[in-house]
Amino acid sequence: MNTIVVTYLSYVFLSVALTVWVAQTLHKNGRIFLVDVFHGNEALADSVNHLLVVGFYLINLGYVTLALKLGYQVNNVQEGIEALSWKVGLVLLVLGGMHFFNLLVFSRIRRGSTYGRTVAYAGPEGFRGFTTGAAGEGE
Repeated sequence: MNTIVVTYLSYVFLSVALTVWVAQTLHKNGRIFLVDVFHGNEALADSVNHLLVVGFYLINLGYVTLALKLGYQVNNVQEGIEALSWKVGLVLLVLGGMHFFNLLVFSRIRRGSTYGRTVAYAGPEGFRGFTTGAAGEGE
């Protein structure tokens, strides 16, 4: 096998492995956040979580496929490693960008759904009633 084929195969393998790992991590750890966003509706949170993972796979694997072609000749192992580093780095940036975009969207949904709600804070000594006026008054 020549250097370009090894570079392509390594790129596809690493990109797919990273995509699967990130998707599984987000699916597992994002559930708690989504349950909170959807006010305890676990069925809706699980459904949205699954749909997000499917969309995540489609976008990332589509990008990996479209970005496969290198566009220049790789003549030795050093150039193959450099090309692989560039391509995998771009995949990681896309994965990170999608993750932060999703967090931003759901943070806004969460913030919008809690807007205007009164929340009582129970400190370490327990709930001591609502305060009126400046902090510390009315206790």
